[in-house]
Amino acid sequence: MHAGDDDVRLMLALRAGDESAFDALFQRWSGPLLRYLERMLRDPASAEELVQEAFLRLYRARERYEPDARFSTWLFTIANRLALNELRRPRRRSPHESTDDDEEGAPLALAADEPGVDDVVHARRVGSSVEQVLAALPERQRAALWLTAVEGFSYAEVARSLETTEKSVKALVHRARAAIADAFPDEGGRR
Repeated sequence: MHAGDDDVRLMLALRAGDESAFDALFQRWSGPLLRYLERMLRDPASAEELVQEAFLRLYRARERYEPDARFSTWLFTIANRLALNELRRPRRRSPHESTDDDEEGAPLALAADEPGVDDVVHARRVGSSVEQVLAALPERQRAALWLTAVEGFSYAEVARSLETTEKSVKALVHRARAAIADAFPDEGGRR
């Protein structure tokens, strides 16, 4: 058991019938889980649905929970399975692109002390390019990179979450980083 893991203690409390433990786990983990799923799916609405589904599954599995690993590893394993299932759905293969200008195409209102227009345009282009490169990565590479680089999981935890080996995770992360570096030769990439 991971005795120092507060989340494990909360999950054990939930298993024992303490409903407030569920609320505490949701408050602590819904944000990181949503960010991860938004990156995986590139669809905020679907990501929000899967956060709800992940916590529903967590709640349903509370009686069977055994603290064999960190709680976060267990939770992200559930979320990763849901994300991969969602990505395999036929309707996801050709996602609908909105033509509304409400978010991405909206004009920027810049104040005098804000960065210059050229800096903002460059940052948006680079950000958009990074998003495209990340989106083009295979799902397992994207998941391994996100869990290690953003969520701070160890390779062992990612391996457990993705149901693979640590060696495979290292290779996935390496290939993801290499693809990103290749896409940006002027920023120190390898092209």
